Amino acid sequence: MKNPFRPLLTIFALLTMLTGCIYPLLVTGLSQVFFPSQANGSLIQQGGIVVGSRLIGQNFTAQEYFWGRPSATANSPYNAYDGKTLTGSAGSNFGPLSQAWVDAVQIRLAFLHKADSSNKRPIPVDLVTASGSGLDPNISVAAAFYQVPRVARVRGLGEEAVAALVDQFIENRQYGLLGEARINVLMLNLALNGIK
Repeated sequence: MKNPFRPLLTIFALLTMLTGCIYPLLVTGLSQVFFPSQANGSLIQQGGIVVGSRLIGQNFTAQEYFWGRPSATANSPYNAYDGKTLTGSAGSNFGPLSQAWVDAVQIRLAFLHKADSSNKRPIPVDLVTASGSGLDPNISVAAAFYQVPRVARVRGLGEEAVAALVDQFIENRQYGLLGEARINVLMLNLALNGIK
């Protein structure tokens, strides 16, 4: 009588090699050839030093920079990643009826009012609510323009110059249909550093 396990083990070994080795190596190789930047994390370098990724929100807390969306994993409103504790990517899982969510939004509102007490514009919702991952690299156009007076004042620049820079970094909807217009905070802040 034949061993019934031999065909099963053969198929198992074959599929393991195909899906566990050959396919990942093929996809990785093709992505390195055709999309090397994206395959390696869309890293941004300046002077040979990696300063961030286009895909991961950075922790900008200084007054002279535009701030990104808050992270649900942090105690402070603008902390996307903590290298010491290796925390930073998670959603809050709180709904708008949760008291913890309301309290977090109130703390963030107070923080923004304190950071720029002369700004009487309505605060855009994405500056006080955490993104799904806690590491969103983009903010809305309204969130960027809300921050223009503070950034311009701290840097000693005219609001018109900073607003013109914000205009240059607006990314429209994908394919003209998907999502909303947005601004990558890291790219905007790097350009802001280039202004003298």
